[in-house]
Amino acid sequence: MPESLLSGVRVLDAATLAAAPLAATYLAEHGAEVIKVERPGSGDPIRDWGRRKDGTGLMWKSVGRNKKSVTLNLRTAEGQDLLRQLAGQADVLVVNTRPGTLRGWGLDYATMHAAYPKLIMVHVTGFGLDGPDSDRPGFGTLGEAMSGFAHLTGEADSPPTLPSFMLADSVTSLTAAYAVMMALYHRDVHDAPGQLIDLNLIDPLSRMLEPSVLTYDQLGEVPRRCGNRWDVSAPRNTYLTKDRQWIAMSGSAPTVALRVYRAIGRPELADDPEFSDPQRRLARSGEVDAMVAEWVSRHTRAEAMTVFRREGVAAAPVYDAPQLLEDPHLKARGIHVRVPDEDLGSMRVQGPVPRFSATPGRVEHLGPALGEHNKEIYGELLGIPSDQLAALADQGVI
Repeated sequence: MPESLLSGVRVLDAATLAAAPLAATYLAEHGAEVIKVERPGSGDPIRDWGRRKDGTGLMWKSVGRNKKSVTLNLRTAEGQDLLRQLAGQADVLVVNTRPGTLRGWGLDYATMHAAYPKLIMVHVTGFGLDGPDSDRPGFGTLGEAMSGFAHLTGEADSPPTLPSFMLADSVTSLTAAYAVMMALYHRDVHDAPGQLIDLNLIDPLSRMLEPSVLTYDQLGEVPRRCGNRWDVSAPRNTYLTKDRQWIAMSGSAPTVALRVYRAIGRPELADDPEFSDPQRRLARSGEVDAMVAEWVSRHTRAEAMTVFRREGVAAAPVYDAPQLLEDPHLKARGIHVRVPDEDLGSMRVQGPVPRFSATPGRVEHLGPALGEHNKEIYGELLGIPSDQLAALADQGVI
């Protein structure tokens, strides 16, 4: 088996819930040793978040993959001291505690950097580490609202729409993971000190929605909700088939958009400037949309997709979870893997993304039991004797 991409990198995941711990998960998938620091008794709240099976949180099992779990009460002076000791043995520390609380514990970046100049610290908060709202609590929902995402999502005459999944947290976690890699590169290749990575739940998602700001800044226009349509692409929508399934389509590239006319039996439109010229086609997007919708409604999803594939149209079925798992292309690529687990027997999870040819990531195990690795980490890594560990457990420190 090839050596993992991040072999030798140690990460302390002292964060809770989604964005920051997910960043550590991505690093763990590619070989980093990730030590999950959790509160004694209850652990990370994500253990109880979302759907459960026989008392086991399904989301935790995925987010906790490849991690080692230790318990530690950071509200105690002894717990804070133990985290400092762990940080002295780590490359990366991941936290999402409010800045004022972290300063009060003596675990803020300035303090940690003075003690461990090579340590990279990722601090994920709701609003960032400076500004008037820096010490406010925040969740992904607030990021989805303040980034401008909810304003743009939904039908034109409907309320702003929030996603039914962890969008802001997920985007922030991906940003954090690549930020860690850049900081590690800067430290190790250029022999530089470690540094602080300041991330909130607004900025990464807002970066993806920058066209709204560009449009307003230069044209004075505020983009509005338009459902599944988009004012830069036609056709672009979801279309209901004869067998009550849905197909999504995009005409973003002009050459691909013109193929749609041939697919739906209107090849003459490809030579009509009103429908072939990109800007003039956008002005008639409603007509284009109606033509595609009418054609799709007369065909089953299988029939329509056969035609679209043959004609090179950018279209895809809208999948639910079982359809996603059964898609022959995704199955052939092995997107989802079944992992054995003591609590669940086994569970299918999505494998590591992206794929590396020489050092592929892997899922070695799902989320561990709370404190499962206390003896290994505290006893072997920090060298704390077993009788002292027992005393710390009795005192509620670990």
